[in-house]
Amino acid sequence: MGFPDGFWWGTAASSVQAEGAPAGSTWREWEELGNAPPSGDGNGFATRYGEDFALYAAHGLTHHRLSLEWARLEPRRGQHAGEAVEHYRDVLQTGRDAGLTMWACLHHFSLPGWFADDEGGFLDDRARSGIWQRHVAWCAETFGDLVDGWKPINEPMVYAAGGWRSGWLPPGRQDPGDYRKVLRSMHLAHRDAWRELRGGGAPVATVHAMAPIQRMAETDRAFRVTRSAEQAMWTVPIRAHREGILSVPGLAEEEVPDLQGSADLFGFSYYSAWGIAEDGSIVPYPPDARVGPMGYAPWSEGLGVVLHRLDEELPDTPLLIAEHGVGTDDDRWRGDTLRDSLAQVEEAIGDGVDVRGFFHWTGVDNYEWTYGFTVPFGLFNRDREAKPSAELLASYTNLR
Repeated sequence: MGFPDGFWWGTAASSVQAEGAPAGSTWREWEELGNAPPSGDGNGFATRYGEDFALYAAHGLTHHRLSLEWARLEPRRGQHAGEAVEHYRDVLQTGRDAGLTMWACLHHFSLPGWFADDEGGFLDDRARSGIWQRHVAWCAETFGDLVDGWKPINEPMVYAAGGWRSGWLPPGRQDPGDYRKVLRSMHLAHRDAWRELRGGGAPVATVHAMAPIQRMAETDRAFRVTRSAEQAMWTVPIRAHREGILSVPGLAEEEVPDLQGSADLFGFSYYSAWGIAEDGSIVPYPPDARVGPMGYAPWSEGLGVVLHRLDEELPDTPLLIAEHGVGTDDDRWRGDTLRDSLAQVEEAIGDGVDVRGFFHWTGVDNYEWTYGFTVPFGLFNRDREAKPSAELLASYTNLR
């Protein structure tokens, strides 16, 4: 069957995870409060990006998504750091010179402290529609000549739930009301970014966390949690894109016409399916699946389920696998999962699903948020040595 000519093979990373958290960012403060291990200089990408891009290109991984860290670029409101601007321009240019198509993300969990704390962050509609939208416009003007594609916001639901429901992301709260407000705001923030980025010649993609959700018991609690999870993960982003309707659970539905079709590609991350136990807790699914150190149970068939469901829900919308990987020291397991997952992608393409590309999370082992450097996801280790999984993926890109 194979993959079509022009299929996008890539890698994805974030600034905090690859370069470390900068002073003045919400994640640096989170580390200093003892809520996460220190990120240091990440995996050294800030000085080794040329080496990394050469590795990726040599393995046929010719698309790369990075994040432009807002706290580095604008450490104080209205004051941009020229050194950071030149750094990111050089990173983007070096990637292009290596033959890579460069994608940029503008919000990957971390924010400038002044925006999150002083201005209210994404809880404040004026900060979102004013400061955030101006930042996106500035990034488009400053870096647009070097950016080949945009993925403005990474996993809106994960950011909202992590910061205001489970509390593992800053600000570490457990407030259902604010969780709903932030979830709504993140979808509107994507719309705000779309307004600034569309029509600039570079495609714009979403990055939604998607997973099959399976209720494991007949209890009322399991029913309620399954319904709520389905709404947040599936109904909200799909109706937003398909109909321009924001249907955040617990809030009144809103018609937002310019939210409809507000991306050129519906991109998503996939790591694991979710099971909902009788007490409403999230458990590995399938029940007999092997579970990694972060609690994920990589299940390749689930990727096929996601692709076919999205194709059914969003006909005529190109799909993009924006992240997929396995956090483990066992690279054989990573390779087996990768092979099985790519078989699911091939099958979906054969069924007529319009899948444009596959981005592996990640290229070089990096910092993994609250797990520090203990959970490797990379195709290459931090010494830039290729793992067998890198050679396996290269066999699909026709360069091995």
